[in-house]
Amino acid sequence: MSRRAAQRPQGLEGYDPQRYAKPSVTVDLLIFTVLAGELALLLIRRGVPPFKGSLALPGGFVDVGSTPEDQGEDLEAAARRELGEETGLTSELLDARRVHLEQLHTFGAPGRDPRMRVISVAYLALVPPDLIDHTRPGDDAAEARWRPLGEVMGGVEPLAFDHARIVEVGLARLRDRLDRSDVAACLVPPSFSAAELRAVFEAVQGHPLDAPNFRRHIRRLLGDGVIVPTGQTRTAGPRGGRPAALYRFDPGEGR
Repeated sequence: MSRRAAQRPQGLEGYDPQRYAKPSVTVDLLIFTVLAGELALLLIRRGVPPFKGSLALPGGFVDVGSTPEDQGEDLEAAARRELGEETGLTSELLDARRVHLEQLHTFGAPGRDPRMRVISVAYLALVPPDLIDHTRPGDDAAEARWRPLGEVMGGVEPLAFDHARIVEVGLARLRDRLDRSDVAACLVPPSFSAAELRAVFEAVQGHPLDAPNFRRHIRRLLGDGVIVPTGQTRTAGPRGGRPAALYRFDPGEGR
């Protein structure tokens, strides 16, 4: 008996995994940034069937292995791998907290993929604007481009598979998390003014915010230790004006 076979849990010697159907598993990546005051989504144009030529979320199949001993890759590892392969954004950027990545939802309705039964685990990623030049299409994509969310949600060009539904779920998650965590840290510069943070909130929420209410929100973030003053100021705009206090997100606060 091989060493690997000897390490199998007792009671599984007669178990036949071929008795059960194996749906394929994919990861789909919902990648947001803020460009020119608008929330933008990274989309690829598919270079292979099905839906060849259509816009889609970046993603791909999870390596599920072929034996009880080799069961493939972890889901987050697959998401990180696809993020790198499809966009050029590396795991090092995630480890440095420059890119935020979290599991969003599982989509498994029958018929969502015309090839076979496919279950997709969607991930939400946030990328600072200064990293957008790092993005590039993967091998099976004809292009990768940031597109304004209003254009995507407006249905100007339909998305492949059920990716429009994934975008809806991801946007709702992002808007909910924005007020209750520091996810905005990946959408602003390392140091930012209250006005710059407000612009990010407005881009994500999709509407203007009341200035006095947002100042109260800034005070709550300061009181909770989510953001901290840098002790520095910056003059906004080419015409100068009153210097604005700068803040940063506290790296000790978890997302």
